[in-house]
Formats: sequence, structure tokens, C-alpha cells
Amino acid sequence: MQYVSTRGAAPAVGFADVLLTGLAPDGGLYVPDAWPRLDQPGEGATYAEVATDVMWPFVDGAIGRDDFASMVVDAYATFHHRDVCPVAPLGDGLWLCELFHGPTLAFKDVALQLVGRLFDHELTRRGERATIVVATSGDTGSAAIEACRGRSSLDIVVLHPRGRVSDVQRRQMTTVDEPNVHNVAIEGTFDDCQDLVKALFADVAFRDKVRLSAMNSINWARVMAQTVYYVTSHRAVHGSGGMAPISFAVPTGNFGNVFAGWVARQMGLPIEQLVVASNTNDILTRWLDSGTMSLADVVPTLSPSMDIQVSSNLERLLFELAGRDGATVARQLEQFRAEGAVRLPDEAMAEVREVFRGVRLDDEATLAEIRSLHDRSGRFVDPHTAVGLGAARQVHTDPDVPMVVLATASAAKFPDAVEQATGERPELPSWLADLHDRPERVSVLDNDLDQVRSFVLDRVAG
Repeated sequence: MQYVSTRGAAPAVGFADVLLTGLAPDGGLYVPDAWPRLDQPGEGATYAEVATDVMWPFVDGAIGRDDFASMVVDAYATFHHRDVCPVAPLGDGLWLCELFHGPTLAFKDVALQLVGRLFDHELTRRGERATIVVATSGDTGSAAIEACRGRSSLDIVVLHPRGRVSDVQRRQMTTVDEPNVHNVAIEGTFDDCQDLVKALFADVAFRDKVRLSAMNSINWARVMAQTVYYVTSHRAVHGSGGMAPISFAVPTGNFGNVFAGWVARQMGLPIEQLVVASNTNDILTRWLDSGTMSLADVVPTLSPSMDIQVSSNLERLLFELAGRDGATVARQLEQFRAEGAVRLPDEAMAEVREVFRGVRLDDEATLAEIRSLHDRSGRFVDPHTAVGLGAARQVHTDPDVPMVVLATASAAKFPDAVEQATGERPELPSWLADLHDRPERVSVLDNDLDQVRSFVLDRVAG
């Protein structure tokens, strides 16, 4: 498998280089040069076995099959449920895929527990060390830290928007006491943090000096690992070997999680519809409705991981819509950055709407979904999952096509919102029970590239 840039001006490379570099030299995102077909595992296959089979075409030639399978097994042994990503019926044709049984209680663990091991394997093989710089809107940071902590081949620096993540999300990052872990609270939004990371990658001398790499969803390995739970969800609902249709509702801000569903569909999974569930920060919903991507101010909400107005992974879909013409994508993104808006051709939007549907929920509707599900079943869901659930209820009309809502985080990560909705406060699991008593380690910086660059150099260079 070779990988090409979405902006068309970088040479094709193999998986190992895609893993370690994250962003292509021309500023684009890497995608496979062709989409493989799913190799359906047999009856009774474990999550790790399915994951190995689904992902193998993407890594073949870069890692030995036995080594890869071992890393997959090791990654998912860290989860606190034997099915890793179990699927539960909610009634009325709706299902819930629980993606929060990993060590940091969020879906980012599903990819990053594997990605951390892949990094360690490849860097050790090369005799090299790398610096991971991550922008997070809440969950990626703690999951990346958990994947990297204590690894001799990696330093990690995580940027989060100060005051715009939940207390639990922040503490899961800032209470990790490891010499290779560095936390920065940026005076700004998640989009500001993401722009800072992209600017660091654009500084070639700096990038080479600290051997910069990324674990955000701009890294293809993240998307690759997330395709797996679409396949296992289909198996849980329909059984192995069947090809009956299925739909998914996905809470999303950066478009990576839902794009993984599109990849699974390209590989042959019979996905009929992908519902893009947004909060008030609804650039994706507005784009799906109008055909125009247009910037707006980021509004703080009860679902802070989705408080985004620049959805980086959308670039991968734009590449496909442009017939894999990287020059077209580069022009579209240049216009978007310069003017704050770009309109896609009508034929491209018609193709998008065959699969994607956008729905937005404000905070009031989000709380209503949390309350309603709890009243009916006693089950807690976090506000991000509630956005996905509300979107699913709005659009799911075909009883013959089940719809799976991706539950992206544990309710215990957002106890204030859940308590506001239900009057009850979900508790953290036992291994995090003392989280609020642990000391924090974090630096506060302005939204300033020079400050951030100096911070990274001071902590990791040499």
C-alpha cells in the first residue's frame, strides 16, 4: 500500500513514513492510493482478530503480520470490556456502540492505544526518537498521553484550549506525571490550537530538529483504526457473514470519526447512511445543507469536543469528491482560508448527500436527550453521545435498516452536564477515583506560535 497527499504535490510513501510524519510535506493529508476490499473474518472472531484483518491491507509491507497482530492484541487488552466496543440495543431500531471502555474513557483510545505501539515499534526499529505535538478539544490529548507515557522513543506535547474542556478531561491530561509528557493550555479555541500545530509542521527546520510527528486524526493511522468498530458493529447487529444494510449516527467535530465510516463503506461495508451529528458549532451541517463551507465563531457548549469550526479531516473527503485532484483541493482550501467560505460544485454535493446527512442539536436539546434516555432506561450518556442520539432519532425512519449511534465518551467524563439533565452524577471508575486529588502539571501560553515553538524546543530539543 502506498499513500498520496490530498494536495497532490508530495511523493507517494509507505505506511511507516505516513505514520511518523502525519502531515504530508505539501500540507495535505495522506490517504491510500486505492481502497482495499474487506476480508470478512469468520464466526466468533474477537475484536482484535477482526481489527487485524480489517487493517492489514493498510500496513502490509511495512510491518510483519505476526508483529502487527501482537500489537493489536496488546492494545485492546487495555480495555475494560471483553468485546472492546460492545453494541447494545436501545429499541426502535436504534443501537449504541460503546467506544469508551479504554483507559481514558473515550473513543480516541480505540485508535491511539494501537498508534502508540506502532510508533514505538517503528522508532525502535529505526533507532530514532520523535516528538508528538497534539491539539485537543478534550479527548485526544489524554488518549495520546496514555498511549505515549513512559515510552523511551517519544516526547509528547499537548495543546488544549484553556477553560474549554471539562474538568475531568483536563485532569486526565495534566495529572500524568511522566518526564516525556508536557501539557499546554492555550488562551484560545481548539481551532487556534489546531492552527498552531499545523504551523509547527509547516516550519521545516523546526520539524526536522525535534523530529515532529502527530497523533491527531490528521494521522492516517487514527482513521485506519477507527474503521474497525464500524465492521464489528455491523457484525453485532446483523451477525457475521451477512451484508444487510446499516446506518450510523456519529457525533463529530473534526470529521475523522465519521470519515472512518466512509472508508469502511468504500471497503465494502453496506452502510446506507452516515449522520453527521453537530452541536451549535455546525459548520458540517450548514455545509451539507447549503453546499458552502463557511466559518463562524466557535461557541462553547456542553459537548466541548465538538466545539470546532475547521474540520480538518473533511479534506480527505474533498479529495475524493474532486476525483483525487490534489490541485483542486489545494485551491479550495486556499480560498476557504482567505475568504472564510468556499462552495462545492452541485454534482459533488449530490454525491455527498447520497451518504451523509447533517443534524444539529443545541444544548437544550442535548440535555433533553440525556434526560429522556435516563428516564426510559436508567442509562447515562455523555453530551456528545446525546447529540448523536438526538440526530439519530430525527432521521431514522426505515425500520428495516438499523442505525447505530456511536457513544464517543463515558458519561463520567461530563458529570456536570449529566447531573444538570438527570439530577444524578455519574461516578468515575475505580482506577480514576482519585483523579481530582492528583496534582496538575500544565503551562499556560498565549495563542502565539513563537511562544509554543520555544516551549517545545526548551522541553524536548536535544
